[in-house]
Amino acid sequence: MTTTVLLVEDDARIRQALGLALADEGYRVVEAGTGEQALDRLGAAAPDVVLLDLMLPGMDGLQVCAAIRDRGDVPIIMVTARTDTEDVIAGLEAGADDYVTKPLVAGELAARIRALLRRVRTSEGQDAVAALEVGQLTVYPAQGRVVRGGTEIHLTKTEFRLLCTLAAARGRVVSREQLLEQVWDYGYFGDTRLLDVHVRRLRRKVEPDPGQPSHVLTVRGMGYRVPS
Repeated sequence: MTTTVLLVEDDARIRQALGLALADEGYRVVEAGTGEQALDRLGAAAPDVVLLDLMLPGMDGLQVCAAIRDRGDVPIIMVTARTDTEDVIAGLEAGADDYVTKPLVAGELAARIRALLRRVRTSEGQDAVAALEVGQLTVYPAQGRVVRGGTEIHLTKTEFRLLCTLAAARGRVVSREQLLEQVWDYGYFGDTRLLDVHVRRLRRKVEPDPGQPSHVLTVRGMGYRVPS
């Protein structure tokens, strides 16, 4: 099946160049020049991944990202011309699964999209296994579900993959490097902002008190673990 990319970029020249490059890689590309257009086309396009520029006129990339995330868990790659920590973190906090910086290299971008889709499809194709118990949480890896006290908790695919990776370790510490490799399936060269933000987002959803986490525990200088 052809993979559909919703490309959201206000610069027509960049949008055209990226669209052609992604089409050459075999992707079906649906283009949008504004955030409003992106949201209008989201349902009909049914994209497998959204490539979303951070700096958009009118409704900016952060607002669009949050709106897309409210509608579902389609993977989102945020594109930013800035490498400032605050901008990257803002995009990830809004719900992006990953980010890339301009100027974009077509081959690297295609590799990043493939890695993102590969880990999503791997998660969706897991064999049925017994539920994993993490404190008050019950994690169903094959179903993509997390339940606490009879109530289902909605996680993005990346958040769920992060929780499953920790749960599968059954109380053992998983290093930050291992989590980046296993959850993001790509070389990040020490950039741990992805992990830090996703851990925060995960804690806000699964912890009774995110300020005093009891499910996703930090082991200083080593990584993270769940209670054994």
